Amino acid sequence: MQLTNRKKEVSFKEQSFAERIYLPAILKGMVITASHLFKKSPTINYPDVKRPIAPVYRGQHVLKRDDAGAERCTSCGMCAVACPAEAITMTSGERKKGEEHLYREEKYAATYEINMLRCIFCGLCEEACPKEAIFLTDRLVDTEFERNDFVYGKDKLVEKMNERIDVTKRQTSAVLEFKKTLGLKHNELFDAQKLNKGKHH
Repeated sequence: MQLTNRKKEVSFKEQSFAERIYLPAILKGMVITASHLFKKSPTINYPDVKRPIAPVYRGQHVLKRDDAGAERCTSCGMCAVACPAEAITMTSGERKKGEEHLYREEKYAATYEINMLRCIFCGLCEEACPKEAIFLTDRLVDTEFERNDFVYGKDKLVEKMNERIDVTKRQTSAVLEFKKTLGLKHNELFDAQKLNKGKHH
């Protein structure tokens, strides 16, 4: 019983002597391989040579400090809630007297960890942060041999004052416009009277 009208011709052509000894095929393959010796290599010798990366590339995270060197994070948990991969965990701490230069607010992140193996680098954490404390940078995450080494704590996330990271190109236009309002300091609690006063200036 014929199910379809399609049929395939089968060739029983005998191979020639040259085809049976595979020498022409081997020589052809060697010519193709040798031709690559004279072409420019697509391989980049990282980390000695680095590819150009866009300023808005979403790479390793950074926890920002303010101009005085105090940590901006208040451990509100907005970034952890917004994270679809549940890669962010933290514990809160209360600022003690004399630690005003270390932490911007009375509440701060005593521990802050990001599991880089879970993170999908979507950038939702930096969008959810009300204090502009966390940003994704153009830095690449280092390779490690153990899974635990991919859990980054504050020792790797908090920026150093002598190595400040420019994140101005990642800030939204709404935030930059908010900072132009006179009479206000960014990150202060909302005060309608101050806002109105700032607009009158």
